[in-house]
Formats: sequence, structure tokens, C-alpha cells
Amino acid sequence: MPELPEVETTRRMLEPVLVGRVVRDVIHTDPERYRNTTAMLGKQIRAIERRGKYLILRLDDGLDCIVHLKMTGGFRTTELPFLEPPRFERLRLVLHDGEVSYVDSRRFGFWEVLPRNEWAHLGTLAKMGPEPLEDEFALEPFQAAMAKVSKVKPALLSQKPVAGVGNIYADESLWHAQIHPEASKLSAAQSKRLHTAIREVMTRAVAVGGSTLSDNSYQQPNGEPGYFKLQHAVYDRAGQPCPRCGSTIEKYFLAQRGTHFCPRCQPKP
Repeated sequence: MPELPEVETTRRMLEPVLVGRVVRDVIHTDPERYRNTTAMLGKQIRAIERRGKYLILRLDDGLDCIVHLKMTGGFRTTELPFLEPPRFERLRLVLHDGEVSYVDSRRFGFWEVLPRNEWAHLGTLAKMGPEPLEDEFALEPFQAAMAKVSKVKPALLSQKPVAGVGNIYADESLWHAQIHPEASKLSAAQSKRLHTAIREVMTRAVAVGGSTLSDNSYQQPNGEPGYFKLQHAVYDRAGQPCPRCGSTIEKYFLAQRGTHFCPRCQPKP
């Protein structure tokens, strides 16, 4: 958390606020976590892109600002200076006509300004798979990758077969595809169902701003929650009935991640 839908929602809401603006100041007290951000001073933000769970601010002079929200990072925007800093503010971008605050209760997120596309040291970003909502997420390569997996959910979380799928959307996609999280060496038919499910789940989640869970750690930049939690079939619903068959949703830990599934719809192989 946040995953692709939350980061894409953030990107879309920041775009009209940041693109075309010049950074007048960057305020923070942690140069190790927010690396080389002084290089942003005086630079215009030309574009905001997303790759998987990363935001990429394209700056003047061939620079990129990479932002990873990790578990609890997010943004708050205002057209006027903040009267009081938002809770858990860790960094503030001062623009000529407003301010944007980066908040992060657990301080796991990071920023780094570096030359354009020089991301080799950021292993996950550099080696990430195709974007699930783009044409590059083709069925046949995905089927080939899924035919080799030892456990499908950890494979999805690796970001290599497809970008941006984290714990929430892995559980939701596997439920829609009726595949157990520990299924291995998926058949072509299973992989096709999962490919379709990932696309559909991500599309629906982006449309409603992502998922805000009970801890409220993620909110949209305008302070509103993401409403996809209301559509969750299994995630964070342990002990509740499966919306497809009525069986009780179960939770266990797989690769140290809380994992939700329906034992009837997703039988263990």
C-alpha cells in the first residue's frame, strides 16, 4: 500500500497542480531519505509519470525526481500556503502559486533526484514488468511467465511479470480468476483468466480512487478516501461470506504477507 491504483490516482490529481510549475523551495529535514532534492530548486516540472508504484517527476535540465510512497506515503495539495502543516508532513514543495505537502506516517517512502532514466540502482524500478493497463501487457508473455511460477501470488508481488500489483490487488485478482494464491505452473486458461482479472480490477480501482483501508493511511491528494474498498471481494474481509459462493473468506500468511481467499472458489492445488 499504495499500489498502482493509488499511485495512478495520485499522479492524475497532482498533474494539474504541479506540471508547468517552478519549484521555489523544497523543505524537509532528512537528506538521506529525500536525496538530492535541492537540485529541484528553480526547475520546472515538465510532466508526472508513473511506473508501477513509482511516481516520476520529469524536470528541466534532464533530471528526474523518483518518488516511492512505500506503505504510508501520500500528498496533500492546496492553492494557498498551509496555515498549519498537514499531519505527518515530511517534505513540502513550495511553488510560485501554492504548496504541495508530502506526508508519511511511518517514514518508509523516499525521493531521489537523478539524471533522466538513470535508475539502475533502483532494482525494482529498473527490472519491472509491463504496465497492466497498457497494450504492452500482452497475454502470451504473461502465460509463459505464469507457466513457470512456483507460487503465483509471490510471483505477482515481485513486479516482474506485471507492474504495480501489490497485496490488495493480487488477492482481488486471484479471487476473480478463481486461482489459489499458492497455485503453481498455471495453465494457459488460468493465466488468461488472471490476465483479464488484473486488467479489470485495476481499471475499476483507478476509477474510484484506489482503496483506503481502516487505518486511513492512504488518501487522495484532496483528502478524500479511495472507494474501491467498498468493492473488495476478499481483501480485508476474513470471516465474511464470499460474494460469489457464500463460503467464509479465510486469511493466512504467504511469503510474510496477509493473504485472503475463498476456500471453495479458490481450492488449494
